[in-house]
This record gives sequence, structure tokens and C-alpha cells, in this order.
Amino acid sequence: MKKRKALIIGGGIAGPALALFLKRAGIDAVVYEAKPSPSRYAGLFLNVAPNGLDVLRTLGIDQTLTEKGFPFARMVMISGRGKRLGEVYNGSRGRHGIIIKRWLLQEAIHGEAVRQGIRVEYGKKLEDIEWSAGGGVVARFEDGTEAEGDFLVGCDGIHSRTRRVVFPEAPAPAYTGLLSCGGFTHSLTLSPTPGVQRMIFGKKAFFGYLVKPSGEIYWFSNLPYPEATTRGALSGLSNDERREMLLEWHAEDPHPVREIIRSTEGEIGMYPIYDVPFQPAWHRGPVVLIGDAAHATSPHAGQGASMALEDAIVLARCLRDLPDPSEAFAAYESLRRQRAEKVVRYSRSIGNNKAVSNPILLWLRDMTMPFFLKLFASPNAHDWLYSYRVDWEERVRA
Repeated sequence: MKKRKALIIGGGIAGPALALFLKRAGIDAVVYEAKPSPSRYAGLFLNVAPNGLDVLRTLGIDQTLTEKGFPFARMVMISGRGKRLGEVYNGSRGRHGIIIKRWLLQEAIHGEAVRQGIRVEYGKKLEDIEWSAGGGVVARFEDGTEAEGDFLVGCDGIHSRTRRVVFPEAPAPAYTGLLSCGGFTHSLTLSPTPGVQRMIFGKKAFFGYLVKPSGEIYWFSNLPYPEATTRGALSGLSNDERREMLLEWHAEDPHPVREIIRSTEGEIGMYPIYDVPFQPAWHRGPVVLIGDAAHATSPHAGQGASMALEDAIVLARCLRDLPDPSEAFAAYESLRRQRAEKVVRYSRSIGNNKAVSNPILLWLRDMTMPFFLKLFASPNAHDWLYSYRVDWEERVRA
């Protein structure tokens, strides 16, 4: 029997992970990435939650990432006046996630794909998709080349070209009213925060940071920014302009917020936060969407990478057990849609609490938050989020 071939659009996290699972399922895959070459410095850092680590464990690369990342079990919440409000667990039932630089995660998954002989082609910007006469699909790229396969998977992120081509009627990603900024610096005076990430609900903006045992600091800020904008527009701001903008927004916030921002000499990342709360359909013909292309979540719940990894293993199982792609795609969407959309809504609700600027609402938030944090202080309060597991060996039925 002829092996099926998958065209995977997007070489970030979901694409190479899916290719690895498809290989286990006996399906050939080629990954097509728009960037001209691999980048060791793509993005800042992210949370890989316990549910995401479970998927990486199935691929056999969780241990390497745990060693390179920063394991943390708790997020300590602090008010804009420096008062401790409470804490939230980054996991459940004794299992916690890690914070890791995005490029390290991508490098580990990509490296395993290459080691297993999976082809990754760079400089392949998708232009168009056509259904082929034989029932498959043809991907056409801006460089004039094309590729043919039995089905195509769009793993190309929140502003997915695959989604725009196949679902022209789909709603555009929704702007959340916040910018995400961040960077890395180093301190000889701040104490390490083992197992903890500190979160500060500032007077005008939100700030989070951790200090590794080496003194390296990972930090981020979420700024209210009412007018929808783009990465391209923000790229016109110099690093000094970004720093001054952040210092102004955090002018009244407690130590060490401004000190961390001021000491950051490297690049300060800045991008607008969008999400995709509802995509009417995730598949059409021989094409299916996964990860941010289908259900992009804002970063506030720390679940973006983990959701993409869950999608990858679930879709591969469906394609393994249901040879007809349309049937497999329908099963995948049925298994994933409810959970994915719940995570998008949950993450958006967290972000809404970061954007409070009215003095009365600020006071009310800081007064009530300790109560709600105690209510959800149990390590098992978010079992629905963190304890989700996908058993690769379990069979999928139509």
C-alpha cells in the first residue's frame, strides 16, 4: 500500500511535532517554513505546561527541555503597592511546567525531526492551495515552486495564510487591547526565585519576572493599547523608545520592575496580542488547521505551545486510525474544539484583569483578588487544564 504524504505548512512548534507523530503513524511528511533559515533567537520565552510536557514526553524530548528550562510550580501575585495577593499553581497533582526560551523549544523539536530524517524546507511562503484531480492537494509557494501531497496541514500561526486561502469567509483574529513586551537581563543583587514566577498587577500595566540561579532574568509586561496595531508598525520603535515607553507605564510600580526594565540592554520584544476565539470550521477538503491557525489563544494562560502540541498528537492518532482524511479531520475537530475554545476564553478572561486602569476598579480588584486566589489555591483547582493527557496507544474510532 502506498504511503500517504502530508504537506505541513509552518515549521514552528506544531509543524515538526506533527511530522514526528505522523512518522510514527506510517505517514510521510514534509515541513515547509516561510522563514529563510532556522533562527536561534526567534521570540522570547514561553510556558510549557504539564499537559504540553506530556506530549513532549511521548516524543522522548521532555528531559532535555526540562534541563534547559526553568521549572516553576507557582505564580506569586503582587499588587501595584507591593502587597502579596496570593498565588496560583502552574500545574496540578504535583506536576508543574517549565519556562523556556522559545528558540530552545523549537530547536529541540526541529532537531529531533531532522535526526529522524524528516525534511524541512525553508523560504517556502505559501501563496495558494489547490485540490488536485486525484483527490490530493497542491501547495504553491511564492518562489514559484509547488508540492503535492494527500493532505495539507496548516500550522502557520495566528495570521495563517492557510486559513485565509481555504477559509476566506473566516473572521479575522481579534485584537485583545494589550501589547506584550519582554526581554532578558542579568542581576547580581536580585535573589533567585526558585520554582516561582512573580506577577505584579501594576497601576497601569502588568509585569512578570523570574530570576534564575545564574542571575539571568526573564521578564514580560502587558500594556493596555486600545488601538489595534501590528508587529510591523511596532517594529518602527527603537529599543530605547520601547524602554522609555515601558518605564513610563510602570512609573508607579514597586521594586524591582523599573530596575529590571532599565537594566535590559538587549532587544526588548513588543507585539500586539490577538486571539482566535472562534473559527467556524477547522477543515475543508484535504486541508486541516491546528494550533494557533485554528484557535490562537492569548499568552495569559501559558497554554499556546501546549495546545499546539496536543493538537499534533491528536490529529496524528486520528490519521493513523482513520485512513480517510476527511473522517480523520472530523474526528480530530470533534475531540479538540470544545477544550481549545475553553482555553481561549479562559486566557482572554485573565488578560481582562490585567487591563484595569480605573482607580475604583483597581481598588476593587486588589481587595477581592486574595479571596478568589484562596478559592483557587488548591494544587488541583485547574485539573481540567493541566491534567489533560493523550494516550498515543489508544485507538480512535469514527
